[in-house]
Amino acid sequence: MNLLAIDTAANLCAACVWDTEAGAERGRSVADLGKGHAEFLIATIDAALKAAGCGYGDLGMLAAATGPGSFTGVRVGVATLRGLALALKIPAAGVSTLDAIAAEAAAAHSGRKVLAAIDAGREELYVALYDELAKPIYGPVVTTHANALEIARRDDPVLAGSAARAIASGLAPLPAEIGPEAATADIATYARIAAARGPAPQPPVPLYLREPDAKPQAGFVLPRTRP
Repeated sequence: MNLLAIDTAANLCAACVWDTEAGAERGRSVADLGKGHAEFLIATIDAALKAAGCGYGDLGMLAAATGPGSFTGVRVGVATLRGLALALKIPAAGVSTLDAIAAEAAAAHSGRKVLAAIDAGREELYVALYDELAKPIYGPVVTTHANALEIARRDDPVLAGSAARAIASGLAPLPAEIGPEAATADIATYARIAAARGPAPQPPVPLYLREPDAKPQAGFVLPRTRP
């Protein structure tokens, strides 16, 4: 079966086609955009399908990064996933960015706990702690740098994600192993995790760990009129 995975949760606009029977990638398209995922995602998907030598009708399952990450990017990816799943009448799955980052760190540092942490802005971090089998044991949560340091001191995990280096600097002079330091994982990692888990029982939703920065301005809200 062909599985299409997409990731727009961070700086990348990425898509790949994964052969679930062979456990191998068939084709991909990845661009480091930063912003503007909505304008490029469909073209990125089309490029990945072309690289894999297949079309939308050849897909049997979809997967997307559900965050945490960019509010807009996550929303674009999950909305596109749900729209395609509905149109193609195929199942879908969501994969957390922290789960994917932790999976890559666990693969590189076998038998170690992993603390996946990415910058959340406003001097906060998105974090999750995983056991030696890459199973979550704490989080995901949005928390302070100080709390992430406390977890790292207590559990001595491999540090992974875009905030790994900052946490490691706070542990000095204690040694700290650092895994992948990106804000997201390779697109094939999302595909591989989704293939192993299978479809979700419910349509995937964004993993938002705090309220959006943008809020309605109450002073400009118009009163409702009765019909």
